Amino acid sequence: MTRAEAYNLLKTKIQNKNIIKHSLAVEECLKNLARYFKEDEEKWGMAGLLHDYDYLEMLDFPEKHGLVGAEELEKLGLDKEIGQAIRAHNEKTGAPRVSKLDKAIHCVDPMTGLIVAATLVLPSKKIGDLTVESILNRFEEKRFAAGANREIIKKCSDLGLTLEQFTEICLKAMQNISAELEL
Repeated sequence: MTRAEAYNLLKTKIQNKNIIKHSLAVEECLKNLARYFKEDEEKWGMAGLLHDYDYLEMLDFPEKHGLVGAEELEKLGLDKEIGQAIRAHNEKTGAPRVSKLDKAIHCVDPMTGLIVAATLVLPSKKIGDLTVESILNRFEEKRFAAGANREIIKKCSDLGLTLEQFTEICLKAMQNISAELEL
């Protein structure tokens, strides 16, 4: 499956603009992490792009979110390693996080939400104006972007990254696609 095919498949399945933008953000963060770790950028990006493929249809079954999508995508030819990462990104599935990709997608998912929220409270609402320091300050505010699970984000340490390093990699990634994110 090519990136273009995956993106078209996602847009066919998900018409929600914010979920598409979230998927693009996770894709870009994972590609930057893959580059950092000298891993396969295309594979990591594909996992990020498609991780919420079944999100809308599994709203009432959160424990199945990722399982159903990965199975469907694998039937369409998606690499099994990417399918495993999609399963592992959602803690509620119980899927083990074994590979570096599994661990990365798990902590990137909520980090993108924190970065978007931190951007939207800036006077300019521009991600280019956001700093790592600002994100880390917001990280400590438990009520701020409460849906961005801080405990999961902290699991970046399982990748051998400090919270500051992880935040910087993700912020730069999202700044690179600010136009697509409309931030």
